[in-house]
Amino acid sequence: MQSTNKEGKYSYYEVGEGTPIIILHGLMGGLSNFDGVAEYFPKHGYKVVIPELPIYTQSLLKTNVKAFAKWVKDFITYKGYDRVILLGNSLGGHIALYHTKMYPEKMLGLIITGSSGLYESAMGDSYPRRGDYDYIQKKAEAVFYDPAVATKEIVDEVYAMANDRLKLVKTLTIAKSAIRHNMAKDLPKMHVPTCIIWGKNDNVTPPEVATEFHELLPNSSLYWIDKCGHAAMMEHPDEFNTLMHEWLKKTNFTKKLPTQEDTDV
Repeated sequence: MQSTNKEGKYSYYEVGEGTPIIILHGLMGGLSNFDGVAEYFPKHGYKVVIPELPIYTQSLLKTNVKAFAKWVKDFITYKGYDRVILLGNSLGGHIALYHTKMYPEKMLGLIITGSSGLYESAMGDSYPRRGDYDYIQKKAEAVFYDPAVATKEIVDEVYAMANDRLKLVKTLTIAKSAIRHNMAKDLPKMHVPTCIIWGKNDNVTPPEVATEFHELLPNSSLYWIDKCGHAAMMEHPDEFNTLMHEWLKKTNFTKKLPTQEDTDV
């Protein structure tokens, strides 16, 4: 992935032209978790924008789901977008849901995968034991169906977070905020077209969470990916992109631009 743009308080990656898809990463998620999406969708008439969420840089008072949702709205306004498609994984999904609740006029569509917002231990039941690398490695591996996806780089990142006192305090603050901002009562009133893509083997937000999202959101479609844990866009990027693209075409947000694929048919 190319380097990020830094403008004022915002740091973000941007590629392509067309309808903006803004991607919201999770608590442990770097921008590179969405490499597959960032490579695929610009070829199909979409602009992909991945801002670095201020998860560890805002004051403790602003370290909560609602404040992050407002930050996303301010970013959309700053970029001059009229309406956007939001894609969020884990905490990013929760922020996307809360943004949809607060600012439906900014939303074309919503895509969530392994999202918190309904399930109280979605942020993980137990917090990393500082200094215990093996324990942290096991926790990181449990996020995925295939533990090999938890590379040393990912484990090192989680380990560094667990050993940074301020980051740990903020992580706990966010976890409490995620429980406080449970979306169950709000979802039936949210009519934005929503795509739910879920790993059938997600241990963090189990499959029944996806089913509940689907039942509560009035305008939602649910897609499953087999042999897949909490981060479908990392474990099965091609299948994730295919499902997401199928939904985008079905929902018909944009005039479909001819692509290389179409002209080859």
